[in-house]
Amino acid sequence: MSKIDDITMRVRARLHELCIKLWLPPYYEGTIGADEFEIENLADQFSGILGIPKSDCTLALIELQENAIRKSKARAEFATTGVATFNVRRVNNRRGTESIVEVKCPLTSLGGVLQKNIAKILDIDEPDRIKCISAGKILDPCQSLTDQGIKNNQQLMLIISEASKKEQMQGFVVHDRIQKIKQDVETIVDSNSHLFELEDQDSNAVLLPPAENRAILIAMGICERARVAIKRERYDEALILLLEADKKFIICNSKFLECVDNYALLNLDIVWCYLCLQNVTQLPDAQRRLEICEKNFRRTYGENLQRLVYHKGETFCEQALIMRLHLLQGAVLFHQNKRSEAYEKFLIAENELRALKVNENSMEALVEMGYEPYEARLGLRACGGDIEQAITYIHAQNQKLNETRSGSLKKRRLNQDLSLGNQNKNWVSPSSVCTLIEMGYPSNLVEQALLDSKNDLNIALDLLQNYTDELRRKLSSDYTVDARIMQQLLQLGFEESHVRIALQMSPNNLENAIDILIKYHTDCEDLSSFVKRMTAIANEENIPSTSNGLTSLAEKIAKKATKEIESLNAFVRFKEELSDNELDYLDLSLAQEEQILEQYKLLIKIYAQLLLYCNSCSYEQEEKGEKVI
Repeated sequence: MSKIDDITMRVRARLHELCIKLWLPPYYEGTIGADEFEIENLADQFSGILGIPKSDCTLALIELQENAIRKSKARAEFATTGVATFNVRRVNNRRGTESIVEVKCPLTSLGGVLQKNIAKILDIDEPDRIKCISAGKILDPCQSLTDQGIKNNQQLMLIISEASKKEQMQGFVVHDRIQKIKQDVETIVDSNSHLFELEDQDSNAVLLPPAENRAILIAMGICERARVAIKRERYDEALILLLEADKKFIICNSKFLECVDNYALLNLDIVWCYLCLQNVTQLPDAQRRLEICEKNFRRTYGENLQRLVYHKGETFCEQALIMRLHLLQGAVLFHQNKRSEAYEKFLIAENELRALKVNENSMEALVEMGYEPYEARLGLRACGGDIEQAITYIHAQNQKLNETRSGSLKKRRLNQDLSLGNQNKNWVSPSSVCTLIEMGYPSNLVEQALLDSKNDLNIALDLLQNYTDELRRKLSSDYTVDARIMQQLLQLGFEESHVRIALQMSPNNLENAIDILIKYHTDCEDLSSFVKRMTAIANEENIPSTSNGLTSLAEKIAKKATKEIESLNAFVRFKEELSDNELDYLDLSLAQEEQILEQYKLLIKIYAQLLLYCNSCSYEQEEKGEKVI
């Protein structure tokens, strides 16, 4: 936060306290303009009360007056012409606020028109490189400003995609990279290979209906890449990715969001980006997101983290997230000029930070023993810095992770089988299927009972106990492999055993059977050879007349396999910059947090000293019978 921003904030707060309106007499006359004498007089008074140099007070008052007059004129213009005025703050990843410009556009216009107007003012050739952010949402270029809730005199945050020298040589900008990331994530999620799968904090499989599963997987995939951008301090790119992920999260109605911390982390990361970009125009959105985050943490971790203590026995890993939350809450309160409340939050954050710091020598000792840095840091935090206990903790965590993964494998495989066709109305919960099968009921009856009960476990159990005959009648009586389909697939070169299994699992659904058969080819090289073989069959001119359908079928299979190759390649690109550490989101060094905390503490200390000085001056004035404003 710059010195002038702090001064302006404090002067504004004082004006509000005294109900002084700088756009009205005696400070401003419509026909004459600003009264410099009154402004100077007010600056002199504020300087003594606030402990700010008079010249700085004067500049702040002039800026606030000009902003107020500008908004007044913008309201009048909007009332007569319908043209809205926006105060657009352009932020830079390294310099914070780079420039502030005024842009005009009718609210009936599309977001794309506003982008073009901004591009013209800033002399930017490609309006698509511009991302406007309002109230925590990226403006949609294809939707009207009114429909997006944009209002006259609204402040907008502006991020313009820029490229590094290397990217410029390759013809890439941030906008292109973000688009590519989104496309890759969607391609991966839509793959039949289940390259992305949901897990809770304990690595248990989380199995949802296909539509919800897809939305959340895309959101979480984008968040992973956003976290990479944050680690590389590309906060502009990270913010755009996080807001894109937010769109996916908020359309999901699943209770999944209530039982895991992913959505809380998303909101926490968004506010972290606001802070690192030094942007205060999004304060209302920052406050809202931190409230969501705190509420979600309480629901997930329990009050005072007692749920974490019950399940894990310790809380220090997650405590790093809580520390960042308190730091951000303090920063938001500070920028709202609530210094006392901010100071309390900073004290809490400072105490938490002190407890979370680990000894660098202990870290180095564990790394020299062969442990990863993140294992060393999290282990030491969990065990109060004791190296021997940290080693025991690390091994226990790894063993627990392996056991949980092994236990989830059965459910994952079953979920893949049950999700054939990707139809939400036919989705059954794999967890419930496993539970009922373990109770001794046949799998086919279990699936039918869960379909009829809409995945209500108790109702499904009642159906299995009391209405078995009705369930059997609903089941298809013919599970015989379709000889015609089988013959077609055999002619294309598939192995008979694989074809038989695929048709039984489908059952006898050609599209789904093809998806299963393609899964037998597990890497890009194998799939490429397979595509060449199918393409050759599709282009074969000497196919017998009795097999005319084979060419089109081979072509369809080749397209599906090609799509799987694209998915695998997208997955490779996606993983390139990701850490292998699955607890990466908890592995915060807290060095940057400590630096930011010290900056705010210094500002509050200076403010407190000035306040003490000003109170002393006010007391002396009162003793002399002088009036204090």
